[in-house]
Amino acid sequence: MTGKWGVAPREERGGECGPEIVIERAGPGDAGEVLTVQRAAYVAEAQLYGDPFIPSLVESVEQLRKALSGDAVVLKAVLGGRIVGAVRAQFSGSTCLVGRLVVAPDLQRRGIGRRLLAALEDEVAGRADACVLFTGHLSEGNLRLYRRAGYTETHRERVAAHLTLVHMRKPLVPAGTA
Repeated sequence: MTGKWGVAPREERGGECGPEIVIERAGPGDAGEVLTVQRAAYVAEAQLYGDPFIPSLVESVEQLRKALSGDAVVLKAVLGGRIVGAVRAQFSGSTCLVGRLVVAPDLQRRGIGRRLLAALEDEVAGRADACVLFTGHLSEGNLRLYRRAGYTETHRERVAAHLTLVHMRKPLVPAGTA
């Protein structure tokens, strides 16, 4: 059995086994654990781009706590009491700005990121007509995930000699019209 955004037990997903993942809103009390997952998840990105100072790695717990206390929508994925993933969204008019989609490295490639993204889209569908996000040009796994989730590239932005951001967009279907 799964919750609204739950992940089916692994044995129902092709031979994997383990407890159910629940996706729910994160609050200020989750800041430390979300930040731990975020830092662990972004180490590979920092290595890929040769930059240990990417914003996701230098964000403080106070900055994250402020985001969790503000207007942002922050969802967390919980497995057996452990936060194993998270995603954030802010709004600019009727556009949802998706950021910091993270999954614990030991649980990546198991559908958690996809489910977090889908849950976020469901959550904001009544408030936003599209979601936008960006990732680095070398982040093939991220690009593949976003394309499979229905995001299309809108443009590229070179921000440093080693980094070009790939901007992507997905129109949302208003809640209750699908």
